[in-house]
Amino acid sequence: MTWHAPPPFAREHPDGALEVRTGNRTDFWRETQYGFTRDDGHALLRGAPLEFTASVRVRGEYRHLYDQAGLMLRASGAHWVKTGVEYVGRQQWSTVATLERSDWSVAPAADYPEMTFRMVRRGDALIVHARPEDGMPWALLRVAYFPPDLPAQVGVMACSPQREGFRVTFREFTLSGVDCRSLHELVQP
Repeated sequence: MTWHAPPPFAREHPDGALEVRTGNRTDFWRETQYGFTRDDGHALLRGAPLEFTASVRVRGEYRHLYDQAGLMLRASGAHWVKTGVEYVGRQQWSTVATLERSDWSVAPAADYPEMTFRMVRRGDALIVHARPEDGMPWALLRVAYFPPDLPAQVGVMACSPQREGFRVTFREFTLSGVDCRSLHELVQP
């Protein structure tokens, strides 16, 4: 795995967990609503097949507007999707799909200390789920278009557009074969 915009602090713990502290005013965004492009968020990425399932557990100290951490699929600075927890007055499940311009969706999330996020890439779809605890059903956050033949990397991301030093821990990142179950079956634990 390699860093896109390495953070000022990153440490792997003996149990495999990755602790990150963000740099100042880092973000991933392109144009929509705000008219600016930011591509300096931190992402630890690895190559991925065109179809896959990826997941990660995320624990963060979400306190400031737009503090965020989760999963990222990235082909380039103009073609990517990020999903995770984002602080907008409270913890929210957030997904931004970017194909030249960013398209953001949020949904209220309970204030669980740790959440798991999953991406299933198959065909022209990227299916995004979240759940607060193992054994619970997955919540469907988004079915987004992603070009089916576009090579990309997948991994973890964190950024803090309003500050520096946002602390986040990632655990149990997995990348495996594509989950071919139907959309309604994918929500099962």
